[in-house]
Amino acid sequence: MTGAGIMLMSGGVAQGSVCSSNAVSALLEDLQFTLGEGPGVDAFTGDHPVAEADLAGPQASRWVAFTPPAVAAGARAVFGFPLRVGAVRVGALHLYRDQPGAIDDDQHANALVLAGVAARAVLTMQAEAAPGLIGPELEAGSDFHFVVHEASGMVSVQLDIGVGEALARLRARAFAEDRPLSAVALDVVERRVRFT
Repeated sequence: MTGAGIMLMSGGVAQGSVCSSNAVSALLEDLQFTLGEGPGVDAFTGDHPVAEADLAGPQASRWVAFTPPAVAAGARAVFGFPLRVGAVRVGALHLYRDQPGAIDDDQHANALVLAGVAARAVLTMQAEAAPGLIGPELEAGSDFHFVVHEASGMVSVQLDIGVGEALARLRARAFAEDRPLSAVALDVVERRVRFT
């Protein structure tokens, strides 16, 4: 593998990146957060591993917005694995390589073990946190996009809609304007943009 990342998710929505191994991996995490699609998102929501051995020439087009910038960044094969302990899912592990190609059975088994270890580590780091707060060990070095969550709440009130739909509207605006989701969210929080 060329890189890896771990994102936390709740209710099918990416909450942010816990860690990423390099700049491309960080970009893949951010794309999945911004667009709401990609291997980690699918692995979490479907509760099964997801693989695309040739992102530049996929057999089926499933990530219309995610694929072009991921390929442009240098990702040629991507893999997602749900982070779970028993029935509890907390996020997803994503792996990528800069060359196309499927993973073999041993690599698949190792990725499943790694995802299980990561899930247990996340739960352990969160265990001592007060309700509603992120554990300090998880927060250190992570990117939880707090401004996006705050902006989602503001848009929810502005439009009298649910927070999930508000996040979808923020994502749509970021995509339409070809801007990072966090930049659009900051405009909302700083009251430069209002949704009507």
